[in-house]
Amino acid sequence: MSLKVLVVDDDENIREIVRIMLKDFKVLEASNALEGIRLFIEEKPDIVLMDISMPGIDGVETTREILRIDPKAVILGLSAFSRSRGKELLDAGAKGVIEKPFTRKSLREAIESYLAKARS
Repeated sequence: MSLKVLVVDDDENIREIVRIMLKDFKVLEASNALEGIRLFIEEKPDIVLMDISMPGIDGVETTREILRIDPKAVILGLSAFSRSRGKELLDAGAKGVIEKPFTRKSLREAIESYLAKARS
């Protein structure tokens, strides 16, 4: 069974990069918070990669909402602003933050590491 990864990011280029880096996973894409929440409910992904800074509802509030729906959800932040906003996302319940730009190797290692912790 292939891992199911939901990417919630308003930047189409980031979603495309993640899709390419994780081509052997099933990658679901949402360009905003509401779409991300809907896909989370419908698809029940193994992990969510959440942009912190998005127009409208940001990644912090989206993280809180997803965790209200499923307290066991594994959410990792994706952000170029991890130093300034990463703590907010962690306080909202995210398991970690991956700083942009990231490499394929660092992204995959983070996903595997956080999923292993969540399953143990």
